[in-house]
Amino acid sequence: SDAFYCIVRSNKKWRSRRTNLDKSRQIIEIHASKAVVCECHFVDGRLSLVVSARTMPPKKKAAAPEPPPLIGRPGTNLKVGIVGLPNVGKSSFFNVLTKSAAPAENFPFCTIDPNENRVAVPDERFEYLCTQHKPASRVPAYLHITDIAGLVKGAHEGQGLGNAFLSHIRGVDAFFHVCRAFEDEDVTHVEGDVNPVRDLEIISEELRLKDVDYVEKTLAGLEKTCVRGGDKKQKPEYDAVNKAKALLCEEKKDVRSAMWSAAEIDALNKHLFLTSKPVVYLVNLSERDYARKKNKWLAKIKEWVDERDPFALIIPFSAELEAKLIDMSPEEQDDHLAGLKTTTMLPKIIKTGFRALQLEYFFTAGPDEVRAWTVQKGTKAPQAAGRIHTDFEKGFIMAEVMSFDDFKEYETELAAKAAGKYRQQGRNYIVLDGDIIFFKFNAGAGLATKKK
Repeated sequence: SDAFYCIVRSNKKWRSRRTNLDKSRQIIEIHASKAVVCECHFVDGRLSLVVSARTMPPKKKAAAPEPPPLIGRPGTNLKVGIVGLPNVGKSSFFNVLTKSAAPAENFPFCTIDPNENRVAVPDERFEYLCTQHKPASRVPAYLHITDIAGLVKGAHEGQGLGNAFLSHIRGVDAFFHVCRAFEDEDVTHVEGDVNPVRDLEIISEELRLKDVDYVEKTLAGLEKTCVRGGDKKQKPEYDAVNKAKALLCEEKKDVRSAMWSAAEIDALNKHLFLTSKPVVYLVNLSERDYARKKNKWLAKIKEWVDERDPFALIIPFSAELEAKLIDMSPEEQDDHLAGLKTTTMLPKIIKTGFRALQLEYFFTAGPDEVRAWTVQKGTKAPQAAGRIHTDFEKGFIMAEVMSFDDFKEYETELAAKAAGKYRQQGRNYIVLDGDIIFFKFNAGAGLATKKK
């Protein structure tokens, strides 16, 4: 016959392959999957088979995708600044948020020097891990808060505490923009009456005008070196800053409102424009309006934010209510909130501020310690290990990872391992929020000196 069937072994399975004889060459090749070759020879009228595995070059592993760059200062020691006009409830909000005792009086510029504190990020996952492991030490993630002096119209020209304010605001990485939507004759308003939309416009415009002043001076310096001096290395930076100037001066928009490429973001991060920083809008309501979820300004505030800062969040809260709760026991707090049929908004505000900084955290958990380690989004495993100790990054071998959801489902590490939910990840693994990680590293890495 001019055709026959041959059984070849491929990928640990026996498979049938049909081929045609080539009697003139008296040899044929049968190519099976995984590059297995079967050679057939005719010897004294008999057919003999020789099966061998042909070694193929390994496929090149595709490079892990790099996380997109983020506008802002790199690192994990980032701060959220509380901004707004005087007497809108900034210091009162700072006190209830951080359980501090910063002065909060009924007169403008009660706050001059910024107040700083930190607050633990509430997380049910962290509490669950502590309940399971009962550790000797527990360390949650923290959000760093700065209460900045009130801003007035003309601050970019030095009005009020403008110059001091703007130097303080440049040191934070995101904003809690507090606006007042409550009426109280005992609390004065620097503009004479309550109008949160006007107040939002004043603050946003002052920040934009300060950026305009900065970008014009910066662009003049870049033109000397890049355009007239012919420095090609600074051309990407010049183009990015020029685009920012057009956005700020001609379109009268914030820097964060535009779409930026990775190269442009790298250039912008050298300048840290005020209007490039993310904003969370906090609407301070009276206790009554907050409980009934009604206020005449809420729809107008949302309309303004949707037009000016469409990706930003608006969170209504009541500093009046939160100030009452802080002096109550947990049982009294629950009873008071149940009577009002509402909840405290502080946990949501803290979590939103943490996410606005592009931060997340992974856990290390055991009987000695349960800890949340803060990293920026897109951090790879070796750099995450370096948050624990620099030697972990230098000698990184692998990260043994399981998600919190898998741990909670199977309740123990051994059960998660048995279910195949415990993964070994290499250098290109991008850490996800809530990962529970055990790092393996070479303790001697980086210590041995090179022989001369």
